[in-house]
Amino acid sequence: MNLEAVLEGILFVSGEDGLSLEQIENILEIEKEELINIINNLNENYQQENRGLKLEYYGGKLKIVTKKEHANYYKKLIGEESKEPLTPSALETLAIIAYNEPVTRTMVDEIRGVNSAHLIKKLVFKNLIHEIGRSDLPGRPILYGVTNQFLDYFGLKSTKDLPEINFEEETIETDLFDTKYKEEI
Repeated sequence: MNLEAVLEGILFVSGEDGLSLEQIENILEIEKEELINIINNLNENYQQENRGLKLEYYGGKLKIVTKKEHANYYKKLIGEESKEPLTPSALETLAIIAYNEPVTRTMVDEIRGVNSAHLIKKLVFKNLIHEIGRSDLPGRPILYGVTNQFLDYFGLKSTKDLPEINFEEETIETDLFDTKYKEEI
């Protein structure tokens, strides 16, 4: 198995969180010296002009990042994305954050039932949500809340002006003896 390709894949999956060298050693089940060789080979491959990514080591974590010389194109992409209307899933994520702030991404994921990392990144890029601190939970995950631009976008003075949500469900009692499924005697 090509461990360079595996390393590239696990770094991609880890996203902006990255992985420590110890985590990578455990995942790949290799020694540090072998890992350093794999990192150097992969990094050499990324140094070529026809590649748009590179390896960086930030805060004790190895990450795949974009090359700075392409930053103008990334800014255009973000500018284009910010002009797009919000999708139903983005609105759902935004509502969860607005009604529950401060909230972590994991909390949003639990409520939605799906991974919301990409949507949260888009909402941060659109400046509708932002990091408002760190949770005391293990790992100290980021806490998100809405921005003033969110309030402007929806014409609100504060999150207290959000419409109330009525969670009471209407229950319909059914008399089991008076249904179309009753047995014929």
